[in-house]
Amino acid sequence: MEVLTPDFQGSLVAVESVCAAEPDVYNHNIETVPRLYRRVRPGARLERSLAVLAHAKQLRPQAIVKSGLMVGLGETHEEVLEVLRALRRAGVESVTIGQYLRPSRLHLPVERYWDPEEFDRLEEEGRALGFLHVASGPLIRSSYNAEETLRTARSRSIVHPSPVA
Repeated sequence: MEVLTPDFQGSLVAVESVCAAEPDVYNHNIETVPRLYRRVRPGARLERSLAVLAHAKQLRPQAIVKSGLMVGLGETHEEVLEVLRALRRAGVESVTIGQYLRPSRLHLPVERYWDPEEFDRLEEEGRALGFLHVASGPLIRSSYNAEETLRTARSRSIVHPSPVA
């Protein structure tokens, strides 16, 4: 079972309630880089999301903790790498990275379409950071091949890499 949660406005009690259901995968999407949070995720805070993810890993160390990002809103490659490092420090083991696609005229416009090679590079860099599973590509979404993500992550977790310092 994979659960996709909000940040619960930082309520760790809410995280505990979800973890009590013993999900195999605990997912909360970061969505973007800190510089763009105010515009992309008003009301959300990266630090709060990282605390939720870290708490979920602490409560359910046997579960895979997962997060996702979208690119194309004006972030730089280095900013994405910084978020990936922060996710690893929080204990996140699986990450999805996909191209932002504007759902309607009411949503933010796409600033840039990333090349497939850039997604491949992010996947390689994510693996080098110690993620058990990285799905990175223009059409990747948070739930992309969820079952495969779980299988891959579990097969690689024979030796659990520790978070990046």
